[in-house]
Amino acid sequence: MKLTLLVAALPAASAVPTWPWAHGKPLKYPGLDVLAKRAGLLYFGTAIDNVVLNNPTYISIAHNRSEFGQVTPSNGQKWMYIEPSRNVFNYTLGDQITVPAKRNGQLRRCHNFVWHNQLPGWVTGRNWTKPELVKVLENHIKNEARHYYWDCYAWDVVNEAFEDDGVASLRKSIWLEVIGKEYLELAFKFARKYTRPGTKLYYNDYAIERIGNKSLAVAALVKDFKKRGVPIDGVGLQAHYTVGRAPTYDDQKATLNMFRKLGMETALTELDVRIQLPDNATAQALQGEVYANSTKACVDVKGCVGVTVWDFWDPVSWVPDTFPGYGNADIWDV
Repeated sequence: MKLTLLVAALPAASAVPTWPWAHGKPLKYPGLDVLAKRAGLLYFGTAIDNVVLNNPTYISIAHNRSEFGQVTPSNGQKWMYIEPSRNVFNYTLGDQITVPAKRNGQLRRCHNFVWHNQLPGWVTGRNWTKPELVKVLENHIKNEARHYYWDCYAWDVVNEAFEDDGVASLRKSIWLEVIGKEYLELAFKFARKYTRPGTKLYYNDYAIERIGNKSLAVAALVKDFKKRGVPIDGVGLQAHYTVGRAPTYDDQKATLNMFRKLGMETALTELDVRIQLPDNATAQALQGEVYANSTKACVDVKGCVGVTVWDFWDPVSWVPDTFPGYGNADIWDV
């Protein structure tokens, strides 16, 4: 277990050893979610993927409410799994994560309604008219939202809508190409229409943790939505970081405060910190500082409600497949 300096980032942990495990023996500490709540957060959570649900050790940690008071299905609620054929819905993978989480009293951040990625071929493989695709969008959100009506504290309504092109233009996608930028507000309006009252509706993206073109584009989107009465409650900062290139504590605090001033709830929604391999003690110490700085920034900004790590166990991390030569991004390695 390599929680590194993460525990030390939570003020209530001051009397707890920085390293919860020493010499191979567990030391008594209350758990990350317990410490997060003591520090004023709503939760400390983790994403869970279905590929490892047959591992009892993994499951015992993932659904330990003291460690993780919140759970996100990392893949099971995405379009390709939920609606693999038009108007044919399959909630199996999502339910495999949300049902035990609900039974264990863990909050659920649901992820996601609209994304340019992981779409089934029936969506991307034909020519739609705008009215047709708007109906498809509404029907998908309606059915998924109704199935998880009682299950979700928050929904990532739209995920990663801005490009990494230096000017943060809207990302090319079937939604933008057919519906136009209106798809963004339609998604939030449909989400509000069909989710349970009080469900937090988030815009979620990466590379918005520093104040720059992309985070400012998201801020402009929020301002526009609020001006026109489009429902939006929060902004999720994914926080996929790299040792040596991660935003500082001050960077993250400034960005969280920018969204707070716009009336947004915020959260770090997909935190992990990848290391260029081979790993070493110096890199792990720097990694620990990034985890600590990120968590502390959320603790120190009013309206940042929680931190979710994008899975907690290195063997199931998405990082090595997406970033060859990098890995060991999570807080557990055994």
